[in-house]
Amino acid sequence: MNMMALPGGRHLGSIPLQEQRLHFMQVDSVQRWMEDLKLMTECECMCVLQAKPISLEEDTQSDLILAGGPGPGDPLQLLLKRGWVISTELRRIGQKLAQDRWARVHSMSVRLTCHARSMVSEYSTISRTTSQEMGQAEKLLMEKCSELSAVTERCLQVENEHVLKSMKACVSETLSMLGQHFGQLLELALTREVQALVRKIDTSDNIYITESTTGNLFSLTQEGAPLCRIIAKEGGVVALFKVCRQDTFRCLYPQALRTLASICCVEEGVHQLEKVDGILCLTDILTDDSHSEATRAEAAAVVAQVTSPHLSFTQHLTSFLENMEEIVTALIKLCQEASSGEVFLLASAALANITFFEKMACEMLLQLNAIRVLLEACGDKQRVDTPYTRDQIVTILANMSVLEQCASDIIQENGVQLIMGMLSEKPRSGTPAEVAACERVQQKAAVTLARLCRDPDVAREAVRLSCMSRLIELCRSPSERNSSDAVLVACLVSCQPAFRSSQGLKEGRLRPGQLVLPQLDKP
Repeated sequence: MNMMALPGGRHLGSIPLQEQRLHFMQVDSVQRWMEDLKLMTECECMCVLQAKPISLEEDTQSDLILAGGPGPGDPLQLLLKRGWVISTELRRIGQKLAQDRWARVHSMSVRLTCHARSMVSEYSTISRTTSQEMGQAEKLLMEKCSELSAVTERCLQVENEHVLKSMKACVSETLSMLGQHFGQLLELALTREVQALVRKIDTSDNIYITESTTGNLFSLTQEGAPLCRIIAKEGGVVALFKVCRQDTFRCLYPQALRTLASICCVEEGVHQLEKVDGILCLTDILTDDSHSEATRAEAAAVVAQVTSPHLSFTQHLTSFLENMEEIVTALIKLCQEASSGEVFLLASAALANITFFEKMACEMLLQLNAIRVLLEACGDKQRVDTPYTRDQIVTILANMSVLEQCASDIIQENGVQLIMGMLSEKPRSGTPAEVAACERVQQKAAVTLARLCRDPDVAREAVRLSCMSRLIELCRSPSERNSSDAVLVACLVSCQPAFRSSQGLKEGRLRPGQLVLPQLDKP
């Protein structure tokens, strides 16, 4: 007798017929259907699925992009999501236009019009009021959308290639103008929302409202440089530094400083920071031990941002030069007392950038025993356990190694062996970012050794540790240097002073100043 298994190990065959019927009546109908579905197929459905093409074109996915839609009453999310969709559609229409795929160009143009109309309608509903300038921008956008749909529809009916070629130029021009009008409208709308956020931060004395609004502002900074420029122009930097100068908002300092660091990736943000004496405020925070470590770490992040060697417009911060000694001292102390790798990374990154920003900083670091602090940290896995952090440390050492008195400190702290170890830096995860960081560590370690080998004591120590063997190995074996040409060049150049130093030691004719030393690229 066949027995059907039930939950709990019981079998249907052991249950009386009346109880069986009662059990079947109690089973949820949906559950029964789900069980039966595993054993059933419908020929009609299978035929339809087999006949349906699975498109490889990425533009077919955009039909479902806004299936969920932005949350109700959230104008910023509406603008960002709709803005991303419309920008994507514009780019894809351009691609299909280049391929002369007129059917796709037309269908996507119609869809673009729908997205634009939805954005205008939904934003008007949420914001309730609109300016004359925005109204004009909306009108121009919708007119161009209609024009694009109309002209692409006419192109579908044209068979003459010469006529179609001339119409293609017209479509391209219309698409370009549409993109400009869309960009103007989106900027106007985002500016309006940013103004509201900044105004709320500037006038609120409620800690919860300020925290929420600052969080929204930080989220906007993560959308890219254009939004950071809008925030800076609309007084975001001024409002955030106002928060950082009020004791009642102390618990919000880390969040406000993190937002400031993001804004200062653009020139407008740095200019605003300079105007409101932001460097002085950062100095006060860094040198005040009553502030939490998290607050001082975020202040260090702002310093790292505004002194970045990649930003040419930060090279003339007069207020920074006036406060540099206090800032450098505070950052070294933060490195020494850091309780986590993240805090140490932010503080050391600021110091690394400062050594590029101002040469005098290297002399300050030497006087503050920075070499001892940094090399001791290398042995602390809690503070230094990633190639990103070692990248900052070796950058500082490389820039300090141009000073003659740096060599004795390196020898005293067993620094040559640590730098040699950095020549063997290997990525753990294999991610592009980590691989790039390992390459920078190896490259800068090679440059640092080359510079330090001007000193006979350092050269002797390098010879004892088989420095030349490791440099030659890096040159010969691509896998040892992560196949990096930059590391190869640094090692080839570094072999010259290392070899001359070792030969000079053997022959007793080493004289400082004879070596051609490699230059260190900015990180």
